[in-house]
Amino acid sequence: MTQILQYNQIDRQQWTELLRTSETGTWFQSPEAYDFFASMPTLLEPFVYGVEKGNRLCAVCVGYVTKERNPIRQFFTRRAIITGGPCLANNSLNEEVQLLLSTLRQQLSTGANAPIYIECRNFNDFSSWKSAFIAAGFAYKPHLNFHVDPAVNKLSDNRKRQLKKSDAISEPAHSESEIREWYQVLAELYRTKVKTPLWPIDFFLSAFRQNIAQFLLVKHEGKVIGGSMVVADKRTVYEWFECGLNAEFKDQYPSVLATNSGIQLAHQSGCTRYDMMGAGEPGVPYGVRDFKAEFGGTLVEHGRFLSICKPALYRFGEWGVKRLKQR
Repeated sequence: MTQILQYNQIDRQQWTELLRTSETGTWFQSPEAYDFFASMPTLLEPFVYGVEKGNRLCAVCVGYVTKERNPIRQFFTRRAIITGGPCLANNSLNEEVQLLLSTLRQQLSTGANAPIYIECRNFNDFSSWKSAFIAAGFAYKPHLNFHVDPAVNKLSDNRKRQLKKSDAISEPAHSESEIREWYQVLAELYRTKVKTPLWPIDFFLSAFRQNIAQFLLVKHEGKVIGGSMVVADKRTVYEWFECGLNAEFKDQYPSVLATNSGIQLAHQSGCTRYDMMGAGEPGVPYGVRDFKAEFGGTLVEHGRFLSICKPALYRFGEWGVKRLKQR
């Protein structure tokens, strides 16, 4: 018998074992990720659904619905994000995956506070189950990413020169004051260039306090000029956030040092992959993709799956984001 499970019904030991053996398992689908999301109820509302067949857990999907303190912003921006895509047993059947996604979509899309859309941001290859996603109401959207093998140094000559030239240092954050200093750099990047919503400082302080993430800070003469926030599982280090005062400290290359430090951490930890968590849409010019390409990773297209729950609000949001990025 195949059945849907919710959080308190999922055996954590089976959950952890599924993550260990699944080719689509990521830290973002772990019990630890869910608990981290659940620890910040004012910022997001987590969800998790599992599929059990014959007392065997064969699929888990962890995500969250964003929250805004401002009710007007909440109305126009609420969205459900499944980072990395669901964790599926390697032999999961299409009908099991479709059941998981159909249930998730049905549960999330009902009620006044339903998200505008649900998005699976894939870090692995879900092509074997693409038909199940589509049958459950998810459309495929091409999206690129870079996977770096940390054991193989394929840095471009330009990156090697920049690392050699810089006399900045990179080291783990030791205090909340350093996290706050780094956040100022990140927030300015999002305000001036990225122009998409950014978590408030509480999100990052919680990750630091709970030892969920590592913050690899780039410093020059005692000042934090950049750095990255990474999370890791047994196989992969994920570059969740990265920033640098690249214009102000152009001879120090803080963003280059930040990413290189993450790759080095992955190598030292015995991980087989450094995941750059996105490189834009194929065929669309994207400076971040050009930056990431010089670290010697493999360009992959695992795409995203999108289900729109509120079409009118989704179209309005697309228009708003486009206008914002043109400013």
